[in-house]
Amino acid sequence: MRAILFEEFQGPIQIREVPTPSPVSHGAVVKVEATGLCRSDWHGWMGHDDDIHLPHVPGHEWAGVVAEVGSDVSRIKVGDRITVPFVSGCGTCTYCLEGNAQVCPDQTQPGFSNWGSFAEFVHIDRIDFNAILLPNEISFATAASLGCRFATAFRGVDGRAKLQSGEWIAIFGCGGVGLSSIMIAKALGARVIAVDVNEGALEKAKTAGAEFTINSRNIEPTEKIKEITGGGAHVGIDALGSEGTASQSIMSLRRRGRHVQIGLLLPVDQNSRIPMQRALSYELDLFGSHGMSAMDYPKMLMMISESQLNPESLIERTISLEDAAKELPLLDTALITGITIITP
Repeated sequence: MRAILFEEFQGPIQIREVPTPSPVSHGAVVKVEATGLCRSDWHGWMGHDDDIHLPHVPGHEWAGVVAEVGSDVSRIKVGDRITVPFVSGCGTCTYCLEGNAQVCPDQTQPGFSNWGSFAEFVHIDRIDFNAILLPNEISFATAASLGCRFATAFRGVDGRAKLQSGEWIAIFGCGGVGLSSIMIAKALGARVIAVDVNEGALEKAKTAGAEFTINSRNIEPTEKIKEITGGGAHVGIDALGSEGTASQSIMSLRRRGRHVQIGLLLPVDQNSRIPMQRALSYELDLFGSHGMSAMDYPKMLMMISESQLNPESLIERTISLEDAAKELPLLDTALITGITIITP
């Protein structure tokens, strides 16, 4: 099969012919119909993820058609339209059984711990536990956009922050995760402030449901957010992943507010520096959000089917594997609004 492959971190990215996978007893091989190009893939190529072993095929958010299943698979059949969370749980540990497979100690992550979906086929472990059957009205491209950014945003906004109607939420970074968070927050009845340095992204944020936008290249956002909200946001989300945006989110909160860290933070001297004194004095709640278990998908899929959420509108463009190989190394600096989908 054709796949994007790199043999060294920060090295050349090529389109190569590699062996098509065969399913293990509990797994399945899926023909990839659509897969998303995400900043997390850039982190993997840079070498920021300890789970990656070279050579490697990236890609972690996808949708497709089951091509072959293992001997022990019973729920999922050849021909099923499916997607999976980017974290595949073991299905047997305490965390998986309580509905928190996204933190499974024995998890696998295609695109990180395993070869991923920037290929014509991808293998998924423990498919009966992890697969999400797609309603016919949800396209492969839309489903691929859910696998990491939209689902992670949904859990961050709804499951972790437990955002309530009428609350103020400030969202820092208006890429795929940020725009998804804005759309979800608006659908839940919140008042949304979007922060970014890119005017194009801020325009997209307005379309997604932001009531106010702030260009942090021109305006210091924390004081402006306090002015708009009359004291600070109830919820802040770092959807980009930097010390600066994480700190701004925390400092923009009112007393007893909630900060959700969704964007991946690079370690500085092993740990990122954030204003913990403010968290202490304001009694803030700080949450991490790492994907979403398959068990939590029904509410999100229902809201999509009922047109309360329209993730397809966040898809900015569709590109080829060849284009993706060229663009992957540039993701950290590219000013792309919305979600990019690859068709292998």
